[in-house]
Amino acid sequence: MELEKFRYDNKIVKMFAYATILWSLVGMLAGLLAALQLVLPALNFDLPYTSFGRVRPIHTNAIIFAFVGNGIFMGVYYSMQRLLKARMFSDMLSKIHFWGWQLIIVLAALTLVLGYTTGKEYAELEWPIDILITLVWVVFGWNMFGTILRRRERHLYVAIWFYIATFVTVAMLHIVNSIEIPVSLTKSYSWYAGVQDALVQWWYGHNAVAFFLTTPYLGLMYYFLPKAANRPVFSYRLSIIHFWALIFIYIWAGPHHLLYTATPDWAQSLGVVFSIMLLAPSWGGMINGLLTLRGAWDRVRDSVVLKFLVVAVTAYGMATFEGPMLSLKNVNAISHFTDWTIAHVHVGALGWNGFLTFGILYWLIPRLFQTKLYSDKLANMHFWIGTLGIVVYAVPLYWAGFMQSSMWKDFTPEGQLKWQFMDTVTKMMPFYIARAIGGTLYLIGAIVMTYNLIKTVKIGNFLEVEEAEAPALSGEYHSHSKDHWHRWIERKPVQLMVLSLIVVAIGGIIEFVPAFLVKSNIPTISSVKPYTPLELEGRDIYVREGCYVCHSQMIRPFRSETARYGEYSKAGEFVYDHPFQWGSKRTGPDLARIGGKYPDSWHYNHMLDPTSMSPNSIMPPYSWLLDDDLNTSLLRGKIKAMKTLGVPYPEGYEDKAIDDLNKQAEEITTNLKKDGIETASSKEIIALIAYLQRMGKDIKAENKEVANK
Repeated sequence: MELEKFRYDNKIVKMFAYATILWSLVGMLAGLLAALQLVLPALNFDLPYTSFGRVRPIHTNAIIFAFVGNGIFMGVYYSMQRLLKARMFSDMLSKIHFWGWQLIIVLAALTLVLGYTTGKEYAELEWPIDILITLVWVVFGWNMFGTILRRRERHLYVAIWFYIATFVTVAMLHIVNSIEIPVSLTKSYSWYAGVQDALVQWWYGHNAVAFFLTTPYLGLMYYFLPKAANRPVFSYRLSIIHFWALIFIYIWAGPHHLLYTATPDWAQSLGVVFSIMLLAPSWGGMINGLLTLRGAWDRVRDSVVLKFLVVAVTAYGMATFEGPMLSLKNVNAISHFTDWTIAHVHVGALGWNGFLTFGILYWLIPRLFQTKLYSDKLANMHFWIGTLGIVVYAVPLYWAGFMQSSMWKDFTPEGQLKWQFMDTVTKMMPFYIARAIGGTLYLIGAIVMTYNLIKTVKIGNFLEVEEAEAPALSGEYHSHSKDHWHRWIERKPVQLMVLSLIVVAIGGIIEFVPAFLVKSNIPTISSVKPYTPLELEGRDIYVREGCYVCHSQMIRPFRSETARYGEYSKAGEFVYDHPFQWGSKRTGPDLARIGGKYPDSWHYNHMLDPTSMSPNSIMPPYSWLLDDDLNTSLLRGKIKAMKTLGVPYPEGYEDKAIDDLNKQAEEITTNLKKDGIETASSKEIIALIAYLQRMGKDIKAENKEVANK
């Protein structure tokens, strides 16, 4: 059989590898700053650009999309060419993909620093960047499928299945969750509201973890772990079960983020059932990875690459065991809103994604530069420092999560809440310090790796053009009686893509259709009215400053929560909330019923200096809100957008909104003046106070109406 000669493109792999290293340091530095801000609020620097509410989304986006994203593309571009025995379809598309992705990352950092955010976790980027993400993702898919279609290897190895499922599912998740109404280049409102927005967001949020942080990395595991161990994957049949079961089940599990909330019970139950089922394929993948090393465990002792990969796969197993456990309602009642969730997430991020990426870099860079790793001692040092960092980071937060939940739920013998919320914040300080130490250790390890790889690059000689040869793919294929039944789909990439899309779409459709089409699932409440123009502007400021990062607006039906915060939250309260603001973590108390609890002056002073109202508070000051004038230039467009979304403002109200805004602002200014606070009605703080004072008042009005009847 005649062999065809061709060349692998290593340059694009090198570019993504360099970007992975760079953004890992940036993302970890942002995370460390956020961790230290919880210990030393002065590190917020009393600036809007460095406040915790803006730094935290920068950290999550930098780690997920910059560090892990570039790591995915690094591994995919290297492994795909070799698995398919073909150069990437287009060098130009590869370059557009690389520079387009880096542009997205830079734009994301700039906009989040400036406070341009949709307020939806892991999907904070505004609509122009969402469109750019879509275009760049299409370029990636075009390049990937072009390569698959001109491959010289008929059989599609398991890693390719995971890459294909990642492409189609991430595209679906991103497009559905990013449907929004633009007001300007930097402002939009989610198409969905309240309960519907929550269901869509956590369908996206959970499956961003599934199909951006998991499935592509499983593909990388299936390629690089056997390569590093020089062993075939343990079980082909298990990989088939792992793949199809995982992509089908994972998509259903999103509602487990919304247990005991205002979402329909049937949706919550679906999330729990499929989360428990998810244990089987997840652990099947972990077992398949670890058993690939059967007979090769002595190599793990001597290979730093295998050490990283083994810990990564183990962390994957731990995180995917813990996730289903956290979806059980009795466990979730303890863990939700606490730092237990933070520990869980970081076992996956630091252990699974981080260590797998580090292992691949240590394996890949010496090969690209045709040399040995500069220092195995430094690499082993990185491994042990990083492992210690994960333990020091996660274990205290598990402990802290139990402590927080216990203190929140604790009652005295007389039936009164035993602890104020601030008592739990004070008790958290030692755990936050340990968290920062663990993060510092992990970052030090990454810095050591960066130094080691830079030295490796300097002593090596980059192999930009790697010669290869393989027989051309014949147009005919004759099946054999011993062929496995799965072979037919492995040879048909387009059909595999379509079938993957159908499999992952089923769960989303079944969960969404009732919530969107059955009106009784979200009953209305007559006293719930649209936000006034000033309250709407204040809500946008609340979103801009990332207040949802630390505060929830969702009171669960527990005695401890209703005693602390007021009546539990109902679906009808949120019908005008674009986006919803339920939150996922309580670093501060819930705000769902904060309206009317304190006078306007309390909120003014609290934003100026939180410790003046709440001693020992770790909330940063927001002094710029007292100085900056409210920008009302977009108000008309905001009202029109809300009307488009179904908010029942009167006809032509966009032309009258500014008058109502000024009238309400003057009322708040007058109230402040009575308490000795002189300020202009045009300041941003006035709008924020209006929004804070509105929260929960509609339900109080409803209760008053019922009582009067």
